[in-house]
Amino acid sequence: MTTPSPSNIPPLGELSVAAIREGLQGGTFTAEMLTEAALAQLHAVNGTYNAVIFENDAALETARDIDRRIAAGEAVGPLAGVPVVVKDPMDMKGFPTTAGWRMLYSGAGGVDLMPGRDSPVVARMRAADAVILGKTNVPILSWTGSHANDSWAGPTINPAMPGRVPGGSSAGTAAAVASHMAVMGLAEETGGSIQNPASAQGLVGIKPTIGLVPNAGVVPLSAYRDVVGPIARTVTDAAEGLTVLAGFTTEDPKTFAALDKIPAEGYASGLRADGLMGKRLGLYGPGWRPDRLSDEAAALYERAKDELIAAGAELIEDPFAGTDFASYRQITPGTPFFDGRGLESLPHDMTNYLRRLGPDAAIKTWAEFVAATAEEDVLAPGAILGYLHELPDFAACLAAPETPPELPAFTALKRRYLDLLDEVFARHRLDGLVYPQMLRELPALHAGEAILETTVGELNIAGLPGVTMPAGYYSSGAPFELIFLGKQWSEALLLQMAYAYEQATRHRKPAVA
Repeated sequence: MTTPSPSNIPPLGELSVAAIREGLQGGTFTAEMLTEAALAQLHAVNGTYNAVIFENDAALETARDIDRRIAAGEAVGPLAGVPVVVKDPMDMKGFPTTAGWRMLYSGAGGVDLMPGRDSPVVARMRAADAVILGKTNVPILSWTGSHANDSWAGPTINPAMPGRVPGGSSAGTAAAVASHMAVMGLAEETGGSIQNPASAQGLVGIKPTIGLVPNAGVVPLSAYRDVVGPIARTVTDAAEGLTVLAGFTTEDPKTFAALDKIPAEGYASGLRADGLMGKRLGLYGPGWRPDRLSDEAAALYERAKDELIAAGAELIEDPFAGTDFASYRQITPGTPFFDGRGLESLPHDMTNYLRRLGPDAAIKTWAEFVAATAEEDVLAPGAILGYLHELPDFAACLAAPETPPELPAFTALKRRYLDLLDEVFARHRLDGLVYPQMLRELPALHAGEAILETTVGELNIAGLPGVTMPAGYYSSGAPFELIFLGKQWSEALLLQMAYAYEQATRHRKPAVA
């Protein structure tokens, strides 16, 4: 029998859920040893990357309990011993939820929002016996998909390319995974906040169909766009994370729609190397958006097309050509590249979030929230959320935060997107779409420029799923990624295709030695 030893732990950058599962059950190492190694990596590199802003002092205690149960022959969860991190806006009992804003953190002069219980996604990680190392950095109120430069904790640095933006708003989660502190992390997207940081840091990100994963207990931007999903280094690990996160809870009634949408054996069960064989995939073009790729992005996309064909896929040029799909995107005035429709509901969504914190919360209502943060009015003209006043139904939502909003313009737009998607997929017999995730490579960290993506807005408004994954590198060294996207509830199919591409190409290089 193998004697458990830290020397038996694979290199942290090569750790996977499967390797951890095998190592713990085979007795080659313990959860405590693995957690100690992960924490040692955190302590060694977090000062450089600023990914984790609150460390969980109970991590080793969790690991020891896992070891005790394994030794006793008791069952453990599917993520037993796996080091994970949690995005700061997700409620985790015992820690303040700061949303990156000094006004919501007593350590920076603000007021603490201390949740009385975990958010459902954190509770599911605990129930799966993951070892939560800590909470990760975000920009103020997760407002940008490019960086975390304005966080009270300071900027997060991109381990894959330190001089470029790390992507946002799940910047810290991606950086913790890319720098080998964690095997996976919880991210959340309203407008690119899973796909952008995953792509910026050479990782796999799953942006789920809205309603597949609960987002109760997460500081909101829009209950009609917000989704929680995993970021990991491989498609298989991301699929393992989605299996744990997905499913119905009474805390989030829209997840009722997911009851029959989750594979019985989990999202990793259908992954196979020939998963692209015979699949029909639509390509990026002006029928989707008129925005052109940079010359180098276009060249990398051409190479990816050849790789997809070699793996058995059939590619359909610009399947949205001849439709009016591209005409529906609107960049909201006051933003550089963002369609913010659907965020009008913020006052009501924040009201619901604050109510869930419990009776002892320092802030209980929208009015109290506004008063407590008045020193930095995020809704003022020119402020980070000032553009919300440009949205068609925001004034009505702001006037009655306790009243569930109707959002007629947003719902009509979503319906139009979904109808067009159904029409195009049926006409071309598509299994999915595969696009470059960004139009060009990452901007510099402090250039003040936004990531120029290809799917944010359309994907988020329609509530569609997407899987981002490594597909090469620019000559500068910046990651180039594809995004596989499809119809609602098509996560299993998208993951199957992404896995096949990953296995055929093996493009990803570790960001940290």
